[in-house]
Amino acid sequence: MDRVILHCDINSFFASVELLDHPELRDMPVAVSGDPELRHGIILAKNQAAKACGVVTAETVWQARRKCPDLVLLPPHHEKYREYSRRLNRLYQEYTDMVEPFSIDESWLDVTASQTLFGSGTQIADRIRQRVREELGVTLSAGVSYNKIFAKMGSEYRKPDATTEITRDNYQQLLWPMPVNEMFFVGFATAERLKTADIHTIGDLALADARTLERLLGKQGPLLRSYARGDDDSPVRRYDQRNKIKSVGNGITFRRNLTGEDDILTALTRLSDTVAGRLRKYQLRAGGVRVDIKDTQLKTVSRQTQLTHPTNLADELRRTAMELIRSFWPSQKPIRLITLTAISLCDETGEEQLSLFREENASREKAESVERTMDAIRSRFGDNAIGFGQIIGNDIGIDL
Repeated sequence: MDRVILHCDINSFFASVELLDHPELRDMPVAVSGDPELRHGIILAKNQAAKACGVVTAETVWQARRKCPDLVLLPPHHEKYREYSRRLNRLYQEYTDMVEPFSIDESWLDVTASQTLFGSGTQIADRIRQRVREELGVTLSAGVSYNKIFAKMGSEYRKPDATTEITRDNYQQLLWPMPVNEMFFVGFATAERLKTADIHTIGDLALADARTLERLLGKQGPLLRSYARGDDDSPVRRYDQRNKIKSVGNGITFRRNLTGEDDILTALTRLSDTVAGRLRKYQLRAGGVRVDIKDTQLKTVSRQTQLTHPTNLADELRRTAMELIRSFWPSQKPIRLITLTAISLCDETGEEQLSLFREENASREKAESVERTMDAIRSRFGDNAIGFGQIIGNDIGIDL
C-alpha cells in the first residue's frame, strides 16, 4: 500500500505572523525586511497584496518600492517565528508522530497509519488547515501524495490556503506540463543547463535519457529524472530521529595547496556557509567547532573548541574556525584539505543565551535574517544562486 504523505507550508509565514499584531494592515501590501530604515535592505517575506504588486523575496527595498510605492515595511522578529513553528509542529503531532520539519515554516507528515482515526490524507490536510487558521490565525497550503517530493510540490501548486492531492493517476497531468524549474531541487542554474538539452518541462525531464542527464548534471541528473517520474521512497524522519544527528560538517580537497590566511579564509567562507545552511535546515545550532586539516604528506591534525553561545551563522563558525587554526597551524604551511564540523549540537528552538549587549543581539538577529534569505533563494534557484563575495574569482577550486 502506498504511503500517505502531507507537506504543510505556511503561506507568507514571516509576514503572516507580523500581521497578527497589525490587523489594520491586513489588506495593504506588506513586507518584512532586514532593515526597513535602509534603502538597500532586503525583502525577507511579503504578503499576498505585495506579491500581487510584483514584490519578490530577496530583492532590495528600493526595487520593491519602485514596484509598490505604498509598500509597508515591518522588521523581523525571529523568536516569534520560532515560537509559532513550535506551536505548528505540536499541532501536527496530534495527527501523527511522524513529523519532519523541513524549515521553520514547512513540515512533512506521514499520516499513513492515521487514516483509520482521522480520515483520508486530504481530509486530514483540510482539518489541519482549518485548525491552523482558527487557532493560530495564519493559513497554510498542503500537498498530499504518496511520496515526499510530490507532497512538497502539491503544497506549492495552489496558494494560499489550499489542499492539492497528487496521485499516481494525476501527477503526469498536473506536473509534467510545468516548467522544469518548478521541479523540486531544480534551481535556476540547473534549469538553464537542462534547457541546453531541450529539456524545458518536468515531463521532458521525466522522459529524458538517463545517460544524457548524467553527462549533463552528474549523479544529480538521473536522480532528478526519478523524482519527476514519482520515484521517491525517502522516509519522513521523526523529530527524535532527526535530533540524533551528532555533527554537521563539510570538507574540501583543493585544486592547489592552500598557503596563507587569505587562502584559508576563502576556504572557510565556503565551508562555514554550507555547514550553517545545513544547521538551519535541520533546525539545529552548534555549540562547538572542529577543524581537521590534512597536509601535503596526508597527515591529518584535528582541533576543536566550544562556542560562547550556540550558533547557526556562517560568519560565527568561520571566525571561530579561523581563530582555532591560528592557534595550531603555521599560516604558510601548505594545506591539502580542510574539514569544518559543527559539534555539540542543540535544537534551535531551545532557549538561547542572549548577550548582555543589545547591539550584539541585534547584529546576530540581522545576520540570521540575511542568511535565512540566502537559504530561501537557494531553495528556489539552486545552491549556487547566491554566495559570499569572498570566494568569487578564487583559484582553489571552490564554485560559487
